[in-house]
Amino acid sequence: MDKQLQAVLQVSAKLYDKLTAVPKEDVRDAFIEEIDAILEERARLTEQLTEAGFVYDSTNKLHRTLFELDKGIRERLVLVLQSIKQDMKQLQVTKKSEQQYNNPYGHVQTMD
Repeated sequence: MDKQLQAVLQVSAKLYDKLTAVPKEDVRDAFIEEIDAILEERARLTEQLTEAGFVYDSTNKLHRTLFELDKGIRERLVLVLQSIKQDMKQLQVTKKSEQQYNNPYGHVQTMD
């Protein structure tokens, strides 16, 4: 079980490091795909660890390290999600502005 715990720790550390900076829009798709692949691997390893009978022990240093890594990963994933949401909102505003520029009277209703 220690070997499985080490594997989960390694993948978690890799994910934590990868989430340090959110890339710009032009490379974000590749970033998201890579994060997704790491998350899937981590989920698989965590499931194996759980099936092996893993029980969290707050006195175990490795368990606490894994807990702290998980907490940091969750916080960073929230930041990535917020960044993506902000970009999507900005894209909607840009689209609306462009439509108003192209057709400034499109919102006006006329009665014939």
